[in-house]
Amino acid sequence: MKALAVTPGRENSAHVTEIPEPRLDLIPGGRGVLMKTLQVGVDATDSEINEGLYGQAPQGDNHLVIGHEFFGIVEAVGENVTNVQPGEYCSCTVRRPGPSLFDKIGRNDITSHDEYYERGINLRHGFMTEKVVDDCEFVVKVPVGLKKLGVLAEPVSVCAKAIEQAYLAQTRLQVWKPRLAFVTGAGQIGLLTAMMLRLRGLEVYVIARTPNPGLKEEIANGYGAEYVSTQKESMEKLVSRVGAPDLVIEATGSSRVAFDAMRFLARNGALVWTSVTGGKNLLNDFPSDSVNLEWVLGNKLLVGSVNGNRDHFNQGIADLALAEVMFPGVTERILTTPIDGFDNPEVIMDKLSNDKSALKVYVDVASAEE
Repeated sequence: MKALAVTPGRENSAHVTEIPEPRLDLIPGGRGVLMKTLQVGVDATDSEINEGLYGQAPQGDNHLVIGHEFFGIVEAVGENVTNVQPGEYCSCTVRRPGPSLFDKIGRNDITSHDEYYERGINLRHGFMTEKVVDDCEFVVKVPVGLKKLGVLAEPVSVCAKAIEQAYLAQTRLQVWKPRLAFVTGAGQIGLLTAMMLRLRGLEVYVIARTPNPGLKEEIANGYGAEYVSTQKESMEKLVSRVGAPDLVIEATGSSRVAFDAMRFLARNGALVWTSVTGGKNLLNDFPSDSVNLEWVLGNKLLVGSVNGNRDHFNQGIADLALAEVMFPGVTERILTTPIDGFDNPEVIMDKLSNDKSALKVYVDVASAEE
């Protein structure tokens, strides 16, 4: 069976390889789910793994099958599987258990173990294959009415967790009713986060470099948010116009922007970092003294958030469904760049790195009818 893999640590090593076909009996206890891969989303994580910035192969292998944003259809299930049945659409969580206490209670997404296990990212093979098998614990059903958006199930789970983490952490204040939110970055995470915050009634500003007018602005506006291009208005000027945000979700992939956002948060506010930066940039001009003073005196909060568990997947899928009612037709505009199959990894990586019009790149592996 074909798969798209990399040789971890080697730059531009993406290649098509042959791997054994998955079998239900590989999952013990009758808990296996065999799925046909329909679509796999790709993002900056896949690009950075291909650049050799991070990622490790599973023990005993010298390659890592990539692809962590899975959408497929169930073909067969073990005798003890009840949450999905053959013919149903599904996605899969990414993080797999380690040995920590959090892993043992089902919170793989916040493991305290030094090593983390993520399908398609680190120490576990991903989903860029023709078929996959997994434990039913990690399989999430996608309603048939959302099949056109199924490949967004994983990204929207990341957004769901980031928002949840902010609200959970802010219970420290006893009363926290955020009114104004900034979302930095207008990729899939930024736009989906804006959608979810708008569903929760916040005034939302999406801040990114891409100039107006354009697709990102249209999508943000379609959700009832305001898109702000930093080429026209800096974050500092935006704050002087609309006020300091109660909540900032950072999703640019730039550590400079992540730190810069600390300068503008309101008192008692929360800043959530979702960016994963694999570089080695140093910031020598950051106003650390003033930021430290303002954060201590202002009781401000910084939270890192990565990955999502099945509850976050379910919340994200529910929000996708509600958004289809509240903002019909807007979300599917994120799906800009389909690629037919993974036989040409150079094309996939080129779209990720060089196609400025590509908002969401995803691979059509198969159709449900095949």
